Amino acid sequence: MRLFTMLALLLLSPLTVLAEPSQAGDAAVNTETAILAGGCFWCTEADFEKLDGVLSAVSGYAGGHVKNPTYKQVSAGTTGHIEVVKVSYDADKLGYSDILDHYWPTIDPTRNDGQFCDTGPQYRPAIFYQNDNQHKLALASVKKIEKTKPFSAPLKVELIKAGKFYPAEDYHQDYYKKNSYRYKLYRYGCRRDARLEELWGKAP
Repeated sequence: MRLFTMLALLLLSPLTVLAEPSQAGDAAVNTETAILAGGCFWCTEADFEKLDGVLSAVSGYAGGHVKNPTYKQVSAGTTGHIEVVKVSYDADKLGYSDILDHYWPTIDPTRNDGQFCDTGPQYRPAIFYQNDNQHKLALASVKKIEKTKPFSAPLKVELIKAGKFYPAEDYHQDYYKKNSYRYKLYRYGCRRDARLEELWGKAP
């Protein structure tokens, strides 16, 4: 029986090979990344994964001086890292400026001591630019928001040259999906959306 099965698989294998070229012929996605800090990375990750053209959003840490930091270390504020999200997106559908346009209304840019109910430098908002072009576009985005923001308070979002990005522990990834009830309680308890509406108005 086992010999018959092996012979059958060998006879059928050309059909499988014939099906592969169409998959291999699919156009590769033109992927680019952005690294952004907007307070709790659970929320920033959720905000970006809902954006059409975003391929993935990974929670992590950036900007610190300790290798392979843990959540416990970062949340204690001892490593210099900030909670960030690394957003991978289809550059044929979205540009870096589009990513930044989406970023601003998801944060409180009037604070540099934390975000919403989370206080400390590890939760401050920041744009981590990875090259000269991103830096140029980030500066242009800041100028644009300074002119169009519907509030009078000054912007306090840092532009930081990106260094090493460290993915956060697995249990933080897609937290809003894996622990949706706790996530919703946290987001509501932090008054994140209420504060965003105060600053930017109701979301379209």
